[in-house]
Amino acid sequence: MKPEQDDTTNLPPLGPTIEPLASARESRDPSASSREPAKWLVRSIGALAVVGAVGSGLMWAKLSGMQEQLARQSADTGSQAVEARVTSKQAEALARDTAARLAVTDAKLSEVALQRSQLEDLMQSLSRSRDENLVVDIDSAIRLAQQQAQLTGSVQPLLAALNSAEQRLTKVAQPRLAPVLRAVTRDMERIKATAVADTPALLFKLDELVRVVDTLPLLNAVGVMRQEQPVPAMPATSWAKAISMSWWEKVLSDVWHDAKNLIRVSRIDKPEASMLAPDQSYFVRENLKLRLLNARLGLLARHFEVVQSDMKQANEDLAHYFDVQSRQGQATLALAREVLAQSKQVEIPRVDDTLAALTTAAAGR
Repeated sequence: MKPEQDDTTNLPPLGPTIEPLASARESRDPSASSREPAKWLVRSIGALAVVGAVGSGLMWAKLSGMQEQLARQSADTGSQAVEARVTSKQAEALARDTAARLAVTDAKLSEVALQRSQLEDLMQSLSRSRDENLVVDIDSAIRLAQQQAQLTGSVQPLLAALNSAEQRLTKVAQPRLAPVLRAVTRDMERIKATAVADTPALLFKLDELVRVVDTLPLLNAVGVMRQEQPVPAMPATSWAKAISMSWWEKVLSDVWHDAKNLIRVSRIDKPEASMLAPDQSYFVRENLKLRLLNARLGLLARHFEVVQSDMKQANEDLAHYFDVQSRQGQATLALAREVLAQSKQVEIPRVDDTLAALTTAAAGR
């Protein structure tokens, strides 16, 4: 019998057998090598999804803000359109009223023209003396001038008629007409002492205000230097100090000067006017011009209450939204206040003393 051999003698060496085992394991699990790219692909897709979700959220927030801003702007535009519509209706009603008044005025003027023609025919048909013709002519001229003054709201026609009557009576120098001359002089002094609104001058001033509104600077204007603010003078440096300054002192001086010019501190008393959007400036100017034009229509129609109300609001708008510290702003505000102060309803004075004296002279008493 042969002796039994040890099993270990037939086993291969341990070291060389490791690589065959690893290759065998890889041959057993072929999906292990393909799992790594798949994991990276899944992670990339997840990262892209997160980035897309974040971008979608930001875009949605931005779109929501834009929608809210558009909604506010549309609401503001709607309110301004309603206000403009109401203003246009008021202007239309005032224009209709003015047209009706002008029609009545034309009728009165036609009646006056007819009366004057009849009076002229009567004067030519009757034989009067020189004094009688003078008295009748002065009486008719003064009555016509008084009607014109009441229609136009100006005392200039009445003053012109009285001045002409005074000159004619002075040339005649009749003792019988001396009371008429004294009455004419008293009425002229009384009319000159009465403060009456000068309608043509006020209309010219309103037109000037409407023209200036387009160029008047607003409080929210950026980069506009006021003319009244003096430019700060550069500090005078002696030549000895300039020579003794080192290069780093010069650099620090230049940097400090540039830094001071970068920042400007100013006082804002009306933040709502300074924060006015640039696109709203157009509506501010147009609303102010509409108020001035409405005041002009009221002045033509002799509605001084409307003129006072519109001019007060115009003055408030000028002081609230426009730069009244500049030279142009101060001149415009002073002109608007002058129009407000002068647009007062004052009754046109009558010349009853002169008419009574002329009636007495015509009767021969």
